[in-house]
Amino acid sequence: MPGNLYRHVFFKRWKYIRKQWYRFSRNSLSIVGLIFVCAIAFVAIFAPYVSPYPKHAGRYVNFPEASLPPSLAHPFGTDLFGRDMLSRVFFGFRFSLLMGVVVLALVVPAGVILGLVAGYFHGSLIDTLIMRTTDVFLAVPPLILALAICSVFTPNLFNAMVAVSLMWWPWYARLTYGIASSKKGEFFIQAVEAIGANKFHILFREILPNCISPIFTKMTLDMGFVILIGASLSFVGLGAQAPTPDLGSMVADGSRYLPDQWWISVFPAFAIVFVVLGFNLLGDGIRDVFAVEGV
Repeated sequence: MPGNLYRHVFFKRWKYIRKQWYRFSRNSLSIVGLIFVCAIAFVAIFAPYVSPYPKHAGRYVNFPEASLPPSLAHPFGTDLFGRDMLSRVFFGFRFSLLMGVVVLALVVPAGVILGLVAGYFHGSLIDTLIMRTTDVFLAVPPLILALAICSVFTPNLFNAMVAVSLMWWPWYARLTYGIASSKKGEFFIQAVEAIGANKFHILFREILPNCISPIFTKMTLDMGFVILIGASLSFVGLGAQAPTPDLGSMVADGSRYLPDQWWISVFPAFAIVFVVLGFNLLGDGIRDVFAVEGV
């Protein structure tokens, strides 16, 4: 009997997954985005093994091969220090994904919790304090706020992550607040309150599951934007510092030698476009799946 139950649950879940995949795969661009993201993740994780010259990602100098144009030995050319640009772009994917994952891991829990609390206690002093603080952060352009925060601290990758995190949490607080405040008056919430459920149960067992779909969709779309903001900070010298192979700093280094040595900045710039486009296409597909479900 338990075996039949487990098989029933398994086949039911498998049927649900196939149904969701069918909805997702109807948009061919979503498949393209998924392929892009999987390729980027694979290259980022296994960069030391797939890069033709892994040592070129660190402190390495080879002046006899400096500023070489693209060739079979160096498909993306070399930079001013003779380092292989393809290898540095592969390692640049690693730091870009690290930026996106760490920032979202910090801002999503903070923003969601604050939005849940403010939405459930809609109209109270807690709601006013949280949402007015959120409005203050949203009133400042995100990149300007990140630049201001980074300029106060020592420029490095960690401080860039902190700066982007401080400017990104209000968007999740605002999103969750809108859903939580609308769900607060639903009959199922009133029924749970009537039977004496505590606030923690109501917030995280009743309201939060209704927020998961839009939050997950936004996370997928935000990965590309977070990486783009991080690259912008590195471009102006407030992000990862040399010799870290950051895509934004590589674009900045090569921009001074355009158009003669175009490959030094053009290939890292295309890599940024590749990352952002992949996550945006993937996010659009996930959004379509949840839209079909009526979320």
